[in-house]
Amino acid sequence: MPPSIRSEGSALISSVDDVLWNEMAVVELKAQLKSRSLPVSGVKAVLIQRLEEHQPSSHPSTLPSNKKSKYFTKEYKNPSTPLKGAGEFGTAEETPKPKTPTKLSSKKKSPSVTPEKKGSVMKTPTKRKPPAKSKSTSPRKKRIKIEPGSLDPPENWERIYKLVEELRLDRSAPVDTDGGHELPEKHLGPVVHRFQILTALMLSSQTKDAVVGATMRDLQKHGLTVENINNTDPETLNGLIGKVGFHNNKTKFIKQSAEMIVSQYNGDIPPTADEMMKLPGVGPKMAFIVEHVAFDTVSGIGVDTHMHRMFNDLKWVDSKTPEQTREQLEGWLPKGRWGEINVLWVGFGQEVQQQKEKMLRKALACGSPKEALGLVQKLRLDVKKEAKRFGLEEEMKSVMDE
Repeated sequence: MPPSIRSEGSALISSVDDVLWNEMAVVELKAQLKSRSLPVSGVKAVLIQRLEEHQPSSHPSTLPSNKKSKYFTKEYKNPSTPLKGAGEFGTAEETPKPKTPTKLSSKKKSPSVTPEKKGSVMKTPTKRKPPAKSKSTSPRKKRIKIEPGSLDPPENWERIYKLVEELRLDRSAPVDTDGGHELPEKHLGPVVHRFQILTALMLSSQTKDAVVGATMRDLQKHGLTVENINNTDPETLNGLIGKVGFHNNKTKFIKQSAEMIVSQYNGDIPPTADEMMKLPGVGPKMAFIVEHVAFDTVSGIGVDTHMHRMFNDLKWVDSKTPEQTREQLEGWLPKGRWGEINVLWVGFGQEVQQQKEKMLRKALACGSPKEALGLVQKLRLDVKKEAKRFGLEEEMKSVMDE
């Protein structure tokens, strides 16, 4: 309830009346101010002060000289002097009668309205937006692993495979001279030979075979044994392999692998692909190739980016990563070809991309030249453009007209 309205002859505001203003919420004080046509802006203390200052002039709200208002610092010595602001309504006779105060609701306050502390600024409550619903409410399907031999092979794959074997009979691609299977030193014994195979494959990632070959020869001059590499400081090793891609990471991986081989595998590389993949920097591609070359065992296909691109171009797989390509290939390719496919097709891809004239001449000279030209065209070699560039237009025209 608001403070009781006093008559002219009534006593001054009681302490109970004074307390009632303070006990009212801000919204209630603003309602009282609005009913008196007074401004409703400001913090709670200002609203109370405004209500006290603008009591109707017919009921002057003065304070005794020996009492200070809770919200005033000025002491009024003359009780008959009206408070500041009374003049806005003119004389006491001209002051309009106050409107009946709005009856306060007995209902429970809305939870969105928080009573303000003295001196604080009231903030407009904001509603929290509900969390956005996921577009896909269905659980994500787990990818089913493709088991070897569970897929139907592509149409005419064997004919294309045999054609590639014919085009690769000369074994003249970069991988044939600087690949991981050719570089290691066999005369130093099987243990050193196996460690050098692993090292060559670790160096080959994101690096051309010619650079890997030169780096391997530098390491062999330094002494490419697991014990010597384990004892070589990282700065020296990094200098020796500085020409390969990502040599800083490869230095760390080779050093860590050498330490693990010495401490956990008695100085020899792990005998299985699964164990090799525990070594730092060794993934499925490296592990399966090393397993085949070093131990003559095949448990998977080593697929690099060249093979991944070519087999998608040929529609032999429909994959987004080399690992998916490997799994799909193993789903239909006979296991007897798993070990040979890497060197065969990596070398073919190198010639198609890097040795275009040689590949065109081999295609024109093979037993099925028209089919061979169609194959390399599928693998992104522009046969017409390159034939014109190398003066092979007449040969190609005669083949295509047959």
